[in-house]
Amino acid sequence: MNNQVKTIDDVLQNLDSIIEDSVKENNRLGIFAYIYRRTTAQIKQAITDQRFEDNDRMQILDVAFANMYINAYKDFCLNKSISKSWLAAFQAKNQKLTIIQHIILGMNAHINLDLGIAASSIAPGDKIKDLKNDFMLVNQILKDLINEMQLRVSRVSRLMILLDWIGQNEDEKIINFSIVKAREQAWDFANSLDNLHEDEKTKKIEAVDDFVSDLSSIIKRAPGILTRFIMKIISMFEEQDVKKIITLLEEN
Repeated sequence: MNNQVKTIDDVLQNLDSIIEDSVKENNRLGIFAYIYRRTTAQIKQAITDQRFEDNDRMQILDVAFANMYINAYKDFCLNKSISKSWLAAFQAKNQKLTIIQHIILGMNAHINLDLGIAASSIAPGDKIKDLKNDFMLVNQILKDLINEMQLRVSRVSRLMILLDWIGQNEDEKIINFSIVKAREQAWDFANSLDNLHEDEKTKKIEAVDDFVSDLSSIIKRAPGILTRFIMKIISMFEEQDVKKIITLLEEN
């Protein structure tokens, strides 16, 4: 069984290790790890600033949530069985996808599958209702990060602006879907697990895992002929060296 990280600082250290692994191997798994590290640091700051109704509970949730990603990554590296959702994301590590696709694959698995499970585990039964306000506050914090994230990604994917051709700032829509709408779905998922027997809960989680892994296939292929064409053009002109990608993402 994996050793569970216990604090947000432990989470950040583990994410740094994943990023380092990615740089050494020149695979793209570190790109999502960097984005996740940035958002985790932002949540840590919000907890430090006492922005939540129950800051201790939010730290517990943040750590439980992160453990699901960290353990999936470690198990993947050891060729152990993991969820279909994470397998789809991790297997894409050397695929010729755009940087934004790699980011969304990670978000898809971690938010659409892991978050509901984590929330349900730390607030079982009727306790889930008490978590709602803090859960939704995280949505607002992450929405505030969208512009920063787009700016950072544009440093290593200079033709991301081409997505605007698809209409009404489609790149922002893609990111909004992954962060905000996915978290809303995760909240519904967490509530749907409430009071289920273990066998029913297992079946529900497996069904959501199937759905999320199917979404991964859509993300990899990109919906629509025009979108796929634009993604290929973007990919051709993106930075390819993972160490340089991470360095540029980290710059202030």
